[in-house]
Amino acid sequence: MIDKINALLREVENMKAADAEELESLRIKYLSKKGEISALFNDFRNVAAEQKREVGKYLNELKEKAQNKINELRESFDNVQTADAGIDLTRTAYPIGLGTRHPLSIVKKEICDIFNRLGFSIAEGPEIEDDWHVFTALNFAEDHPARDMQDTFFIQHNPDVLLRTHTSSVQTRVMEKNQPPIRIICPGRVYRNEAISYRAHCFFHQVEGLYIDKNVSFADLKQALLFFAKEMFGADTKIRLRPSYFPFTEPSAEMDISCNLCGGKGCAFCKHTGWVEILGCGMVDPNVLDNCGIDSKIYSGYALGMGIERITNLKFQVKDLRMFSENDIRFLKEFESAN
Repeated sequence: MIDKINALLREVENMKAADAEELESLRIKYLSKKGEISALFNDFRNVAAEQKREVGKYLNELKEKAQNKINELRESFDNVQTADAGIDLTRTAYPIGLGTRHPLSIVKKEICDIFNRLGFSIAEGPEIEDDWHVFTALNFAEDHPARDMQDTFFIQHNPDVLLRTHTSSVQTRVMEKNQPPIRIICPGRVYRNEAISYRAHCFFHQVEGLYIDKNVSFADLKQALLFFAKEMFGADTKIRLRPSYFPFTEPSAEMDISCNLCGGKGCAFCKHTGWVEILGCGMVDPNVLDNCGIDSKIYSGYALGMGIERITNLKFQVKDLRMFSENDIRFLKEFESAN
């Protein structure tokens, strides 16, 4: 009996299994009710009384070692399966590609960097605004026709709470809390109730600039705009200023740059004029300064504003405005080299 136990013990100690199915076969062979160890326990009744204690000890050790060996092999299979479970066998062997910055973020950073070199600092404000900071402080009278130029999203039918239609509201907040000199740019998202198409969206992004100090002139504005245009679009870029109208600036102008595709010779993109409009600007209206607590008899200033989508379109020739908000990975990957 002891010889049989020792023989099975050697088999158990050398037990190996290639997979879980083979391990289950070994368990059945040794530990099932009809297994070899169970058969020895059945024969135990025939052992002489004086040997039962010794034989019983060996039998129990055999069963325990067999069970431990089965459990050890099972754990090794479980660990392998757990490690394999996290592996996607369909994944490419090439390294995972890094993400890219959004084209609007790329252009916004470039705009901010250019004006930062001119001494401008960044100012930010809330997107949910009130009528005073968005319209009234900026010289929009309640019945002013200029209010009709911007279709506004109002909050809960409250005419005093709205989504800002331009980042000029940040300028009014800064002017209320600070005395000149003030030199800021205000990047941010704005909202207008417009039909979504390839050339318009209900939300877009702006960067507006404001400079207020003593003896600020239109010549200062023109030099800042010329510097920006050359830094953004190239040293050969030319600018022209056309008279325009904005409630918060007087005089007001719109700025064109020489077409960066045809070099000003005329093409389909610039409608064969050689010029492309990129921003609006002007001298800050004295009423705006007074509304914000700045003495217009002592200080003057200029303001400018541009759409980031517009600049991005000119820089990268993106023809459909909707592509900026669709999060198409194929589109975003085109800007890897611009990061």
